[in-house]
Amino acid sequence: MHFGLPRKNIFFKFSIIVIVIFLQTLFFACKEDSTNYLTFSSPSQGQSFNIGDEIKIKLDINQPAKVDSVIYLLDGKLIWEASNADSISLPTKDLSLGYRMISAIVKQGDQRDTITSNIVLRTNQKPLQLMYKIVNTFPHDTSAYTQGLNYVDGKLLESTGQYGFSELKYVDLKSGKTLQQTKLESQYFGEGSLKAGDKIIMLTWKENLGLIFDAKTFKQLGTFPYETSREGWGLTFDGKNILRSDGTNRIWLMNVESYKEESYLEVYDDKGPLNSLNELEYIDGKIYANVYLTNKIVRINPTTGVVEAEIDLSAIVPKNYFKTSLEEGNNVLNGIAWDAKGKRLFVTGKKWPKLFEIKLLQ
Repeated sequence: MHFGLPRKNIFFKFSIIVIVIFLQTLFFACKEDSTNYLTFSSPSQGQSFNIGDEIKIKLDINQPAKVDSVIYLLDGKLIWEASNADSISLPTKDLSLGYRMISAIVKQGDQRDTITSNIVLRTNQKPLQLMYKIVNTFPHDTSAYTQGLNYVDGKLLESTGQYGFSELKYVDLKSGKTLQQTKLESQYFGEGSLKAGDKIIMLTWKENLGLIFDAKTFKQLGTFPYETSREGWGLTFDGKNILRSDGTNRIWLMNVESYKEESYLEVYDDKGPLNSLNELEYIDGKIYANVYLTNKIVRINPTTGVVEAEIDLSAIVPKNYFKTSLEEGNNVLNGIAWDAKGKRLFVTGKKWPKLFEIKLLQ
């Protein structure tokens, strides 16, 4: 028989006492720190809103000290200054879609705290379904895996893809014949192209590199890196910025002189982010984009990123022209060119036998 507590039980009880003391200390410390608790009560982290909604921004401040000022920021830009912690309302009708970060800088005496909350801005606007009619039909080079298409000085500027076959060329509209061309080195998969001033820039797909050419001679003058985005797809110019797609729902705004990425626009329709944006064209203040592996061209608001309208071009897709399902699946609608002076819109596809002038009816 043993008298007293076993050694194992004594150690167990001692451990319990230590844990209790630790938890009490932690509780009182947290209670004391709770006086400095600062967060958003609205909006909640990751909350979604539709463009046009008014977003209530409300701080949850558990502090005895008086709030001297609050500075509110959206994506780092000042949107409101206040002398108290009263809620404010953020209109969204002119904001761009996608992930936005709301910040508040709260000053209380000598203390200054910053808190943030991320929201997602979407759209519930259903795109208009635009009708069209075919005005003219022109021949198109069936070896051209069209990646970029532009109307430049009375002729087409076309860039093509596929490793070992990529090229940049001027094309006669009426005959479809190549007037001038340069081939890319075989390690490059050519993508979209654009004439900007006396230069032409052309994208490569996964090589993280843009190519710069003299617009008259096609002599290569240099290259530029993609920076944050990793792929090159389509190009256009809005009169101020170069716009570039990368296969996601983002359109990058690039400096026309340095080719650096300065910001991006996120594109959404009523179903969510619209990915696979490909060849681009800027027409009368709107962005038009092919959606890869579909027969659709979409019209995008360049301020918000909302898809305002769709054009379904299924009826002009070549029927029974491609012999295998692989050919048919690869040689999809791609290529939009706008004659701004003549107000003519041209569309085609990869290795299509025809290029079409179409007129939108709405």
